[in-house]
Amino acid sequence: MIEKIEKINAVKGELILPGDKSISHRAVMFSAMADGKSTVKNYLNSEDVNSTVDCFRKLGCKIEQTETDLTIEGKGFGGFTKPNSVLDAGNSGTTTRLICGILATQKFETTIIGDASLSKRPMKRVVEPLSQMGAEIETSEKGTLPMKISNAKELKAIEFDMLIASAQIKSAVLLAGLHMDETTVVIEHSRTRNHTETLLGLRVEEFDGFRKIYSSKKNYPKPTEYIVPSDISTAAFFMVLALNLKNSGLLLKNVLLNETRNGIIKILQQMGGRIEIENTRESSGEKLGDLRIFSSRLHNIEISEEIIPNIIDEIPILAVAGLFAEGKFVIRNAEELRHKESDRIDALCSNFKNLGLNCTEFEDGFELSGEVINENILIESFDDHRIAMAFAILGMLVGKGMSINNFESVAVSNPEFLKQIRSITL
Repeated sequence: MIEKIEKINAVKGELILPGDKSISHRAVMFSAMADGKSTVKNYLNSEDVNSTVDCFRKLGCKIEQTETDLTIEGKGFGGFTKPNSVLDAGNSGTTTRLICGILATQKFETTIIGDASLSKRPMKRVVEPLSQMGAEIETSEKGTLPMKISNAKELKAIEFDMLIASAQIKSAVLLAGLHMDETTVVIEHSRTRNHTETLLGLRVEEFDGFRKIYSSKKNYPKPTEYIVPSDISTAAFFMVLALNLKNSGLLLKNVLLNETRNGIIKILQQMGGRIEIENTRESSGEKLGDLRIFSSRLHNIEISEEIIPNIIDEIPILAVAGLFAEGKFVIRNAEELRHKESDRIDALCSNFKNLGLNCTEFEDGFELSGEVINENILIESFDDHRIAMAFAILGMLVGKGMSINNFESVAVSNPEFLKQIRSITL
């Protein structure tokens, strides 16, 4: 589907955005593991999260679903049943990598597949630590899906020194560790999103330059109620839109403010963005609050290597903000962008160049400046929801007759994106 993007003059009003994708995935998984009934309120009803829901239905869980809530009958420790078919993770890397840590401990064989995009993404990074624990996992020759996880033997706890900053790798190891009496330890050198350890209440020790996270059978999830805050990665698109439109003001309610995810707010504030945080509180152990965003004049700043894992999903829309800010936008130390739903460095740079912008590509990032010159350009989304939405925001800011190919990819994380935009457009 090709979507024509119209220029917007101003936005005003308030939005309550869908639940956070990362937390929604985990809440579904932990509820399915628990012995009894759990509820997940304000979950993200999107293609990615529904892939997780479908996988656990195939593993024997009874799941009742409304537009915003889930009721899940968990199977308890070792209670999953062998699926009658392969598990299809769709486009979801989170589903694939996290569920590996659970399936590696089960007494049956499972095969995981995904769509064309997911089938190109690297899986050895999660297979290797699980194999150290004793799991038997086979991938394609390229280390990608399909992935066959064999009937589990006796696994052993490990101390895993995590060299890649990835919450998905960390979570897979910790979830496998939940199935053993001995304690599994993950050593994290770069801070990554911490929803797994927060929701499970895992012990975390902070040291100078690294952290240790501990997992064992005593941390196995119990039935509970999860209330999912609004997704900060989704909120980022609306923040950048409101900041860069004159005479605009926007209130985003119930937004996740987790310290491992709020880097986008801090950077936009450092760039001169007027973003006020109100009504902060906690839900299911996670911090949330309301964001007021006002029209602002932005300037580009130096983005440190340390904050990259915190903002990795927001870099596409942050680049759009940087384009309207004074000075050049530069992002480095972000090679992980090449291993997302698309090679996001290549996707961003090729589209920026087609629009007539100055864009220099590096292996680990890019440099961006200039103004959109070319009109009536068809932007390639590369079937990547964040690329599609980032360039949609750019088109709303500059006009120029921009269109986006395969715009339906936004359904991966926010199917109601355009409807939400229309509700705040003056």
